[in-house]
Amino acid sequence: MFASCGRGRRGYHEAVASAEFWDAQAAEFDEQPDHGLRDPMVRAAWAGLLVQVLPPSPARVADLGCGTGSLSILMAEAGHRVSGLDISPAMVALAQAKVAGAGYPADLSVGGAALPPWEPGSFDVVLARHVLWAMEDPDGALTRWLQLLAPGGRLVLVEGRWWTGAGMTAGEVAKLVLRHRSEVQVTALDDSAYWGNPIRDERFVVVSHR
Repeated sequence: MFASCGRGRRGYHEAVASAEFWDAQAAEFDEQPDHGLRDPMVRAAWAGLLVQVLPPSPARVADLGCGTGSLSILMAEAGHRVSGLDISPAMVALAQAKVAGAGYPADLSVGGAALPPWEPGSFDVVLARHVLWAMEDPDGALTRWLQLLAPGGRLVLVEGRWWTGAGMTAGEVAKLVLRHRSEVQVTALDDSAYWGNPIRDERFVVVSHR
């Protein structure tokens, strides 16, 4: 999905965590099947996954790294109260237009996922798709994300270790979560329905209820 840029770990993470990096990709971002969810089969696959990993609606959901808002719309459509955050102004502008066009309420704003601006205990769910791997300090970011959860809140992380060498393995993510939580569930997302094409790398969702 993302190639290593050869700048060293710190330089690489600084690049992919920058607004400029994602602003440059915003115009073409939704052309990826799992980003734009324009293919009905791909959209249905993600909608079905969200039903499995989210609590019954209406839940208060923080969509960290919401991008162009495709998952935010699916969650709002399902009756959840969604607050989305993304570091890229261009991405957020597209997401806001998309949500407004769909007619669903969602609060989407510009901000960094590493330091979410919301009050502790504000959400029933913190969801991040392909965001944790891009954090320069994943453990620090995860600590702050978990602080956003109300008692009994749920953490949902969609991540992957891609054939390019970027990303995190399921074992790495699960181990990190278990530093903070007592329980974790890992489910492989290797069905091509999620991605629009067969994949050759490791993709998964990690869910922690407590």
